[in-house]
Amino acid sequence: MKRLLFFLCAWCVLNGESIAAGVPSQPNIVFILADDLGWADVGYHGPDIKTPNIDKLAAAGARLESFYVLPVCTPTRSALMTGRYPIRYGRQFNVIRPGSQFGLSLDERLLPQALREAGYATAICGKWHLGDFQPAYLPMQRGFDHQYGFASHGEHFMHFPKIGSGLLRDQKPCSDEGYLTHLTANESIRLIEQRDASKPLFLYVAFNAVHTPLECPPEYSAPYANLGPTRSIYAGMTAAMDEDIGKIIAAIEQHGMIKNTLIIFSSDNGGLTTKGEIASNAPLRGGKGGLYEGGTRVPAFATWADHIPAGTVVKEPLHIVDWYPTLLKLAGASLDQKLPLDGRDIWPTITQGQPSPHDVILLNTVGRTGAIRMGDWKLIRNGKMDDEEESGAKLSREDRQKKRQEQRAAPDTYELFNLAIDLSEKTNLAGEQPDKVQELRARLDTFAKEAVPPILNPKPSGSKTPKTKGEPK
Repeated sequence: MKRLLFFLCAWCVLNGESIAAGVPSQPNIVFILADDLGWADVGYHGPDIKTPNIDKLAAAGARLESFYVLPVCTPTRSALMTGRYPIRYGRQFNVIRPGSQFGLSLDERLLPQALREAGYATAICGKWHLGDFQPAYLPMQRGFDHQYGFASHGEHFMHFPKIGSGLLRDQKPCSDEGYLTHLTANESIRLIEQRDASKPLFLYVAFNAVHTPLECPPEYSAPYANLGPTRSIYAGMTAAMDEDIGKIIAAIEQHGMIKNTLIIFSSDNGGLTTKGEIASNAPLRGGKGGLYEGGTRVPAFATWADHIPAGTVVKEPLHIVDWYPTLLKLAGASLDQKLPLDGRDIWPTITQGQPSPHDVILLNTVGRTGAIRMGDWKLIRNGKMDDEEESGAKLSREDRQKKRQEQRAAPDTYELFNLAIDLSEKTNLAGEQPDKVQELRARLDTFAKEAVPPILNPKPSGSKTPKTKGEPK
């Protein structure tokens, strides 16, 4: 019997099978991240924009309908790469802007580093946005074998040579010209076609679409002229991205990879909803930069043929930090590291219908603002601070400063919502549920006490910015 078990285990190892997990070892991983995509701007959530390739992928796997990220770009990307809330390393607020003299702490072990240690070939195509002021902070020094794209924020039309366009291949200036969404997809396809088949592939496709400036070839926006001059371009950008996602998946299929490739899709934050002219997060409240659902709950799904049942809908609350431990476990990579994780293994939730592994999810806490979810309940502290969604118009700098001064002098406000019956966060139950407010507030206060001070962008005066722990002196 022992000899039979030995030979069975040996056969499984040779054939890439894991008895414990019941899935092939080391699947290829393709993680597609959109930029500022609205909740209602995928076809399976809203009628305005056609996204047939995204819809097909979502239907073939598990739609993650309570999937959370951070309110803006850099914090979300940091959370994905580390499996840790950005409050742990000062990246909970704002984005890393061009010229910033800091980046994601070098103390952090990143997802591509861990996967490469497990034998993966690793590549990033698109937006990095986690620091570039010193070589140690660049993608190829943080675990990626190959890099294509830009370090901070790219324009959508690349015309070489153009000073400051920032398009790079393996961190050297690149002469490629064209629409950035297409270029990102073309490089992703090239990597799929020319990959080393002896290694599993981790491909991080971080589109700059649909981030402003709103630009796309006119043939993509023309079908959406009825949406108005601004939203039609945004819709065209979304359609172009959807088309390119379809091309990437076609390349995966053509090269016989689809059966052993896990495909993940998410937006980095909610859509930008300035005066309702750009993205739509309906029926969610708010948008990019805010703590309401429209800023932190995003369209997301995971698809893997024969391993994630088609048509699955996961309503359990999950967070982008969860992909770090989940992917490492699927890849057979070590989870042994010096810094503790906030992420949890969500594979049983996605594939077996088990409850969320979280009893609480931190949406963010910085200064006097913060939000937390526990079960169906959500608490927001000072959620209306700097929330231009409330006024319906973009505020001038002077008006914003005046508003902040008024808010600093005012006492803290709390909003409590039951998301199971109030997804749009219309009814504040804080006055009716004081005990629930206290329960959630205690957890939020604990996170706030654990947070390290946020590292802010330098002020125009040139004042010094504190260094992240782990940065070179």
